[in-house]
Amino acid sequence: MLGLLPGFAMAAEEHGGHHGGHQGHDMASMNQKMQGVGQPGKAADVSRTIEVMMGDDMRFSPAHIEVKAGETVRFFVKNAGKLEHELVIGNAEALLEHAEMMRQMPDMHHAEPNMISLQGGQMGGLVWQFDQAGTVDFACLLPGHMEAGMKGSIQVM
Repeated sequence: MLGLLPGFAMAAEEHGGHHGGHQGHDMASMNQKMQGVGQPGKAADVSRTIEVMMGDDMRFSPAHIEVKAGETVRFFVKNAGKLEHELVIGNAEALLEHAEMMRQMPDMHHAEPNMISLQGGQMGGLVWQFDQAGTVDFACLLPGHMEAGMKGSIQVM
């Protein structure tokens, strides 16, 4: 995929095989916190594409999206700014925890199926299946971005 950075596991290995001050944080606990937000989708199952713009005003456009439970959506993400931004799908708890990790290790680069990181001017895609009704959050977890308001929500009907 366009714009994705080297895998999270590789970044962890570069830091001595652990996550700095993140004792007790592992992908199993992260996956447990991701319950209810959906799962990576298959391109063949995409029912529609939603365009999302990211900008240096620290906003997503749109910031609020509606999808149907069971729907597989392709997010066509454009970074209209000059700064690097990312879109990470999750729930509020997991996103806040991950944002704290990013503050502690700002040089950490990772790529997971629920996220896309883009340099200024880049565009890329992310396919996600929303499996149950509820609210799913998304945010830019680069240090300071979410705190400045770069977050949004997906209402799953």
